Amino acid sequence: MMTVGIDIGSVTAKAAVVQDGEILALKMIRTGYNAKNAGDQLFEGIISGLGLNPSDIQAVVATGYGRKSITFANQAVTEITCHAAGARYMNAEVRSVIDIGGQDSKVILLDETGRVRDFAMNDKCAAGTGRFLEVMARALEVDISEFGNLSQAANQPASISSLCTVFAESEVISLISKGESRENIIAGIHDAIAARISSMAGRIRWTAPVMMTGGVARNGGVVRSIEQKIGYPLLVSSNAQLTGAIGAALIAANV
Repeated sequence: MMTVGIDIGSVTAKAAVVQDGEILALKMIRTGYNAKNAGDQLFEGIISGLGLNPSDIQAVVATGYGRKSITFANQAVTEITCHAAGARYMNAEVRSVIDIGGQDSKVILLDETGRVRDFAMNDKCAAGTGRFLEVMARALEVDISEFGNLSQAANQPASISSLCTVFAESEVISLISKGESRENIIAGIHDAIAARISSMAGRIRWTAPVMMTGGVARNGGVVRSIEQKIGYPLLVSSNAQLTGAIGAALIAANV
């Protein structure tokens, strides 16, 4: 059985093709302003890359904030369920998942079978998400891809008291004016995100092993700060940003 999972996030759109539990292809593009167009482009691109036709796909599951825009999907499933399924596929021992995406963050607790037992979620604002980091990168005039390495050079992480994007940007600008180093400011930003994730995790009885998924998992500085805060190492797959799409494709096999 060949299935497709499509994850339409606020920043990137991802797709996965799975056949009988094996990943055949993965693809990621920018979502842009039109989620429906992104979904159509993804689906057409990933199946044509495999030399397939739409009729070769038995089921499609859509997830992410733009999942309802994928009108050809057989089912729309929450990203919480899909990230749990994707994380379980990557490592069957995982019991907790930290997912930080473009506009929200989640801590998900799994049972021994990989089902979602509980979760905590921040979806009211962009605090501590990929969008938040992009705003901070612009304020610091640094490419966001450099954040992880720069934070390692910090000698004293700056104190960032707010994770509200607007207020935190003001704090960063104030720190810059006082001559604080970029490295210390970035490390402080990462520590503030880690503190928020730790607070969210404290609302559920999460446990190790812990996997981090979502685009922010590519930022080694955030990963290190969270590890230090929670006291556990984080498992990070090379396909962390595509976890939701992989999970959606796996779920599609049971639609």
